Amino acid sequence: MTRLTPLPVDDLLPALRESLLEGGGAVLQAAPGAGKTTRVPLGLLSEPWLRGRRILMLEPRRLAARSAARHMATLAGQPVGGLVGYRVRHETAVSSATRIEVLTEGILTRLIQADATLDGVGLVIFDEFHERSIHADLGLALTLHTRALVRTDLRILAMSATLDGESVATLLGGVPVLTSPGRIYPVETRYRPRRAGGRLENEVAGAVREALSEEPGDILVFLPGAREIRRTAELLHDTVSADVVSLHGNLSGEEQDRAIRPSPPGRRKVVLATSIAETSLTIEGVSVVIDAGLSRVPRFSVRSGMARLVTIRVSRASADQRRGRAGRLGPGVCYRLWSAQEDAALLPRSRPEILETDLAPLALELAVAGVASPAELRWLDPPPEAAFAEARSLLRQLGALDAEGRATSHGRRLARLAMAPRLAHMVIRGTELGDRATACELAALLTERDVLRRADGVPDSDIRTRIDLLRGVVSRSDVDRETLRRVKREIQACGGAGRAEAKGEKLEPGILLALAYPDRVAQRRPGSGERYLLRNGLGARVRPQALGAQDYLVAAELDGRLPESEILLGAPISLGEIRSLFAADIAEETVVEWDPEAQAVRAVRRERLGALVLREGALADPEPERVTNALLDGIRRSGIGRLPWPEAVKAIRQRIEFLRRIDQGWPDMSDAGLEAQLSTRVGPYLAGLRRLEDLRRLDWTEVLLSGLSWERRAALDRLAPTHVTVPSGSRIPVDYADPAAPVLAVRLQEMFGERETPTVGGGAVPLTLHLLSPARRPVQVTRDLAGFWRGTYFEVRRDLKGRYPRHHWPDDPLEAAPTRRTKPRK
Repeated sequence: MTRLTPLPVDDLLPALRESLLEGGGAVLQAAPGAGKTTRVPLGLLSEPWLRGRRILMLEPRRLAARSAARHMATLAGQPVGGLVGYRVRHETAVSSATRIEVLTEGILTRLIQADATLDGVGLVIFDEFHERSIHADLGLALTLHTRALVRTDLRILAMSATLDGESVATLLGGVPVLTSPGRIYPVETRYRPRRAGGRLENEVAGAVREALSEEPGDILVFLPGAREIRRTAELLHDTVSADVVSLHGNLSGEEQDRAIRPSPPGRRKVVLATSIAETSLTIEGVSVVIDAGLSRVPRFSVRSGMARLVTIRVSRASADQRRGRAGRLGPGVCYRLWSAQEDAALLPRSRPEILETDLAPLALELAVAGVASPAELRWLDPPPEAAFAEARSLLRQLGALDAEGRATSHGRRLARLAMAPRLAHMVIRGTELGDRATACELAALLTERDVLRRADGVPDSDIRTRIDLLRGVVSRSDVDRETLRRVKREIQACGGAGRAEAKGEKLEPGILLALAYPDRVAQRRPGSGERYLLRNGLGARVRPQALGAQDYLVAAELDGRLPESEILLGAPISLGEIRSLFAADIAEETVVEWDPEAQAVRAVRRERLGALVLREGALADPEPERVTNALLDGIRRSGIGRLPWPEAVKAIRQRIEFLRRIDQGWPDMSDAGLEAQLSTRVGPYLAGLRRLEDLRRLDWTEVLLSGLSWERRAALDRLAPTHVTVPSGSRIPVDYADPAAPVLAVRLQEMFGERETPTVGGGAVPLTLHLLSPARRPVQVTRDLAGFWRGTYFEVRRDLKGRYPRHHWPDDPLEAAPTRRTKPRK
């Protein structure tokens, strides 16, 4: 083995060996540069409790896994694949002699599913566990489950530079927390806030030029994504003397390795990287870090059932990790493109991915592992219940889970493919239908970022364009060649390239996409060229000419915004193809419902796929009861007050409401009261009616008085008479609009000689008298007629004599004869 340069973590190895010897695990906190990733596995190989078994070490990224394995192999003086090997997606370098396997996190789940005992494994190390990827959380939960059930001798070690060690130690069973100070040189922090309104790429390029002129060494730049990396590289191309290289997860392994290799003698290097370079990597020669302070992460919405990438501010832990990259090999400088005030407001840590992402892959992995519920496992943060339920619902729709949530044989087949459950389902079903090639092409296109650079203007949202590019049918100038190469590699790995079809012709992309996204089959809304309704009931839109005017399409990628998501990628599908694919899901139904626009009952027979109505026709003979119920629903929705009430019927309601104030035994005729009685009081009279206008034909008097005995009806006329006969002999109507104070509006002259105020309610309620002038204008309102005659009358008389001199205005109204005439008869 190569003679090793001492590193800080070496001093901690004795305590770590003792902890693992006596207990089931440990937590190791070690600052950047301590050497934990490469020194710890090698330092534990000879421990007696291993007894020749393997060490599995999980890394969050392929680049970190390959780099760590190669460095340990170099230290051991062996080639990769000997004592030290690695397994990452589409790439394996292990042998029977391998004792240390460095894995990306998802591979551990596969190993446990294949062998729940992890036979031959003595230690599982979770490196950089602070990143809290969903694969790491799942891997730890399953490993703890394995240890609890069958492998009490299995050791678990969690390592990180910025980990909340105590919570992880508690989860592991109260294991010790060991801390190493690390080896990091002084790093000067310089705040360089971005200008308001300035483009990120311009600000970053300016900071790079400044650092190249002021500081020695290579430069590592952190940007949120590949798009910003490409734009920044274009700005720096031919304007700086250094080599500008990219580093992100979408690059090939060879391209990533080239980015972290030392620069040639005499040359400086600028590495434009995503958060992939935050941890587990030492990029030789870097002494300057420029941090844009942003990261791009997926966010899943339970409401929309979709995930979208969002750009967020980095956490304090991430910012410190990035800063530490400048001090790995010597003193350095970190330019932060934000202010010191903004720095103080950074969140301590990023939210764990398990709380933010689509849980369908996790739900499938648990089912395949035989775990019926997440509650059976121990988690730092358990999966959110609503998101997990949504994930299981999707898996049942794909046929991956049965009604009890157990993995079906189809579900186990999906889990064996290294892709999302939706895409795995599409590939398997596409193969069964005779076109694995197109299914693999689509899966690869949807796994990688878009092969077309999305510029300003109307985007091309038709995934068929991408298929034609892959097949060489068309060529375009806006193709991302790097992504296109990755897509072709994915197709090879899927087994779709150059494959002879077993049967049938090429399938239309829309058919295959519908298999992967059955909930996103979309129907154009009537009268709209760009607005769609998805099968799951959500709205979507597509920019004019981006996908063409299609009656039906499948949305493969949406931006996840509400209330209407924009369709970023999709393909058309015909109604016939929908019927063929989802025949078992199409429901026939008869619908009798209220149509608010027509103000009438609508009765139709329709075929429905989720929220989509595929066909609809009039129903000639709907059940009368359903028609009545729909009309009652229409009455409720329109409001009782908006019904075509005849005036006489309104008066009946008001009279009964007046009596109800005196005696609660009378029925409630208010709007709320009638609405509560609609089914029993109004429903029996609606036979043969369908429209709101038809209600004019009802005998509303009978409707309202139904249920009242003859005695009650007689009492209504006696206690709340429609008219009162006044001294002049006129029958004057009583207004019960205000049930607390019924009104009698009568000309003053017709009340001459009347000493008492007229009453209703069997004498209990005096009427409110509106005494009118000869022109029927109110001159006095009173409920005390006798008092009016004694006092106010004389003031009113003086005014009326002047305005109406032809009328008789006696000095003593109680002795005068009432009259309806200009002058009283002699």
